[in-house]
Amino acid sequence: MAKCIVCNKETTWGNQLSITRSHISKRTSKTVKPNLRRVKAMVNGQPKRVMVCAKCLRAGKIKRAN
Repeated sequence: MAKCIVCNKETTWGNQLSITRSHISKRTSKTVKPNLRRVKAMVNGQPKRVMVCAKCLRAGKIKRAN
C-alpha cells in the first residue's frame, strides 16, 4: 500500500453514518485516501521516485530533483 515517505500518511478506514431523525440508521464502510503524488526527489543524495502527499510537497518538506 502506498504511503507518504515524509509523514507516513496512508489509507484509513472507518464507518460512514447515516443519521435520520436523530437516530443512526445505517453504517457503511468508508475509505479515506491521502492525496499522494509520485515525484522525483533527492533521497540520501541520490535522485529517486518516491510517493509524497501534497501537503508535504506544499510545505517544502522534501527537496525535488531536476
